[in-house]
Amino acid sequence: MGISERRRGHVYLAAAMALVGSTVTASKIIGAGLPPFTATALRFAIALPCFALLMTATGARFPRLGRRDWLLLAVQAVAGSVGYTTLLIAGLQRTSAVDGGIILGTLPLVTAAIAMLVLRERPGKPALAAIGIAAFGVWLMSRNAHDAGSAGSLTGNALILGAVACEGLFILLNKRLRTPVAPLALSTLMAGFGLAFSALVCLVEAPWTVSLTPAALLAVGYYALVPTVGGFLLWYAGAARVDGAEAAMFTALAPVSAVLLAAGLLGEALSASQLAGMACVLGAALALGRARSGPAPVQARKRTASTRG
Repeated sequence: MGISERRRGHVYLAAAMALVGSTVTASKIIGAGLPPFTATALRFAIALPCFALLMTATGARFPRLGRRDWLLLAVQAVAGSVGYTTLLIAGLQRTSAVDGGIILGTLPLVTAAIAMLVLRERPGKPALAAIGIAAFGVWLMSRNAHDAGSAGSLTGNALILGAVACEGLFILLNKRLRTPVAPLALSTLMAGFGLAFSALVCLVEAPWTVSLTPAALLAVGYYALVPTVGGFLLWYAGAARVDGAEAAMFTALAPVSAVLLAAGLLGEALSASQLAGMACVLGAALALGRARSGPAPVQARKRTASTRG
């Protein structure tokens, strides 16, 4: 493989992660004009036909799955598709997009922590240190919100952390599938299940009584088409040109993109505590990425780029 192909892969991966980061700003705009479950249903209603067309164009097929795997996929969709998106939007209704972007970077650390608590995996010292540093970074942001007297910010940060935990749960459940599901098929299934579950629950929000704002609708369309579908194509185009460990390092660009877009497009200020928190989270994620080897982190983030961002 020539050096030009490798560099092209870097460009694709960087663009994919920049789009993932942009979902935080999009979710902030969506949250100002739409209820979380209604917005989630609209997102998947737009993205599902696109994934279906991609499967038709590429000749991709769904594998034959047993009852257990179908159940796992349904639970994954509730957690990683519906849970992540709704909690992210609900959290950003209460806190800043800057904080949301920083917390987004804790995904590798949260996944490792869930694996320790739920799967009883034995972490090494580097993993424990990285989790501790990331937790300190999130605490810095929470302390800043507390000092400002913003209970809403504390609640919002907790909801976004819950969204990241839902994504981490998806990653771990995906490892439990007995029959592997190809990325495009998995994204299509998650969009289908996500649409079904969110459309059912959004009836509680009485979306027919909601005054839909153009900005929120445009943001939902952007979220569904650009980061979700476009991010999927960019990530896998890039991942095909570099090795797994190299691709995994690009995931650190997502929270950076989120914070820069929040400051640039939404005009949110960056406090010293937020900058310090971002430094802790990014440093911890990079340290964990270097400490861990193998394809698992890449597979986890591949899914992240393809379905939620």
